[in-house]
Amino acid sequence: MSTTESASERAYAAIREGILDGTHRPGTMLGEAGLAAELGVSRTPVRAALVRLQDEGWITVYPKRGALVRGLSEKAVRDLADARLILESTAVQRATTERRAALAAQLEEGIDRQKQALAARDLNCFVELTIAFHRSFVEVGDNLVMLELNDRIADRQRFLLFSYGETLLARCADIIAEHAELIARLRADDVQGFSDVLRSHVGDTYGSDVSHMHV
Repeated sequence: MSTTESASERAYAAIREGILDGTHRPGTMLGEAGLAAELGVSRTPVRAALVRLQDEGWITVYPKRGALVRGLSEKAVRDLADARLILESTAVQRATTERRAALAAQLEEGIDRQKQALAARDLNCFVELTIAFHRSFVEVGDNLVMLELNDRIADRQRFLLFSYGETLLARCADIIAEHAELIARLRADDVQGFSDVLRSHVGDTYGSDVSHMHV
């Protein structure tokens, strides 16, 4: 990898992370010069990084003006919820009873870590724990294609969770209780019940009302 390619990769990773974690909020205009100074690179790798991020749908580049950070439309968020519901519920359905029971035991330990993140008001930790929690439902199905699809949409979920910010922290206790209910359905080997709880858990993500926020 050449020096320019290395700088471009670093710029891409840094800018992308800033978008996902809410440092660069939707509607923010990012300038090449400012980003280059902030990241300690020239404008050339920054420009390459912005083109790549535009191709991925995170920003819109306006020549001589900068790059506008895009949010997720209501339809995009609804589509994300639908995709997650299909992947997670189908994978759990196709797993063996033994694998579902083992996953329930594994995830029960993670609930304590989620509670610790809430107590510390550590949004970053809670978001990552939540994403890993839901990924486990796809993993248990032992289908590599489904897992690949899940990982391709994980950054959209990460972006969405960080966008809720303090509002997400305010509802963490309810979210953790819903996670515990999903585990209980796994432990009981209640596949239909799991799907029903999951549908309620993710179905209203697009609402701005706090009571409709599910992760």
